[in-house]
Amino acid sequence: MITRPKALPGKRTNDPEGLRKRVLDVAEASFQARGYHASSIGDLMAAADVTGGALHHHFPTKKALALAVIEERVAAAVEETWIAPVQAAGSAREGIRKVFDTVAAELEQQGFVRGCPLNNLAHELSLADPDFRTALAGIFSAWRAAIADKIRADQQAGREQGIDPQRFAALAVATYSGAMSMAKTTQDSAVLRDCLMALEPGAVPARAKRRRRVLLRSGSL
Repeated sequence: MITRPKALPGKRTNDPEGLRKRVLDVAEASFQARGYHASSIGDLMAAADVTGGALHHHFPTKKALALAVIEERVAAAVEETWIAPVQAAGSAREGIRKVFDTVAAELEQQGFVRGCPLNNLAHELSLADPDFRTALAGIFSAWRAAIADKIRADQQAGREQGIDPQRFAALAVATYSGAMSMAKTTQDSAVLRDCLMALEPGAVPARAKRRRRVLLRSGSL
């Protein structure tokens, strides 16, 4: 739950953007931990400490709230975790290896695996509503496009000849998505390390060869 500073006696607070952000924070966390369908509007209102009128002013329906989470939070997470690092890397493979290594290390440090935010909602919502499906598919498309564009840049530099950029991008996204689903199920990041070594064994950092069990911490989900 997000804790807000208490307002001074006799003064009203008017921070619509802060309220909207607080609702998105709570909804994002709840949808990832419990799922969209198991997160009631009443529970979200209580967790965000807002009235029904205030919540519905920004998000008229629960669906509108979920679409905002997808378009603003999940898309941003994919941009930060995948797209930006791949674009900044010296090559597509270098960027992909860095993402796998970074995510595995973060999971090992936090001690539990909630899974990929995009995967979590895609598994639950893709067949529930065409608007959800379109929004989620758009994020997957942008993710694949970023990797494919990097492969094309590599090819212009004389690398990755004979590789189909679109198919390589699909393989990279599918590998990560599947690995994160497996890691979530087993609460073990080792599968990410396995994928990292399989991507290009000769370039894997030495620390990637060591497996570390990720144990679910009490109360983390």
